[in-house]
Amino acid sequence: MSYIVTPDWDKLPIVVVVGCGGTGGFVAEGLCRILIGSPIDLVLVDPDRVELHNLLRQSFYEGDVGKFKAQVLAERLARQYGRQIAYSIYPYERDMFNHTEGRMTSISNLCLLIIGCVDNPEARGKIADSMNNRYFKNNWWIDSGNGYHSGQVLIGNKNDPEELNEAFDINGHTVEKLPSPCLQLPSLLIPPSVPEERQPDCAEAVATDDQSPTINQAMATLVLEFVHCLLTNKLTSMGAYIDLDEGALSYVPADPVTVARMCGVKVNHLMANKCALGARYHI
Repeated sequence: MSYIVTPDWDKLPIVVVVGCGGTGGFVAEGLCRILIGSPIDLVLVDPDRVELHNLLRQSFYEGDVGKFKAQVLAERLARQYGRQIAYSIYPYERDMFNHTEGRMTSISNLCLLIIGCVDNPEARGKIADSMNNRYFKNNWWIDSGNGYHSGQVLIGNKNDPEELNEAFDINGHTVEKLPSPCLQLPSLLIPPSVPEERQPDCAEAVATDDQSPTINQAMATLVLEFVHCLLTNKLTSMGAYIDLDEGALSYVPADPVTVARMCGVKVNHLMANKCALGARYHI
């Protein structure tokens, strides 16, 4: 039985792309196409500047060298697609959107769809913290990660299995809570056993043959498909794994049996329409 992922958003979300390099740059442009005619706001976040080697495989040009990636992309895409695009040149933080404006008008009731296109556990940890932010109860996180010629896209909104209670509506065939990417794949938050002096970015990895020159485009396509399906109430998966070398693409269904096995909980714990859930009863 397929369940449609239906976030409990009471308003349109703000789409936040964290990381504007290899995958993030392609995702940002694709989002502008998907969101044509949509009032959904788009924010790009990346503290890095464009370097010369980025020109080989990322969405930048010679005149962009030395400028901030997020700013370059936001300004270019805003002109190209005729829409406002916000950006930040600071590292992503869980409280980045928790502030007041004007006459103390709080904007802490926002809904965020955070798209992580980062390649290190520290940055992912900051995004994971957003799932625990008490000001934003309805944040969702799509994470994209890849190796040489393979990668995965994961989506979720809860870091704790206990928060998944009554996530699935068996009558409506919908699900409004899923394990976050770091709960689905805990290794995302684990630093390498042998610390590296500096983690190479995607362009450097391609230049040294540590990464396929087409994997970032493939990952961006998967991310965009997840976003499109989520916003049009067609998403029935909580993960996808791709291997370009094997020509394989597999999806992880967003169903209670899969989530129960993954998180070590009982299926009844996840169902909203069962008669009894532990010590709690429904009539």
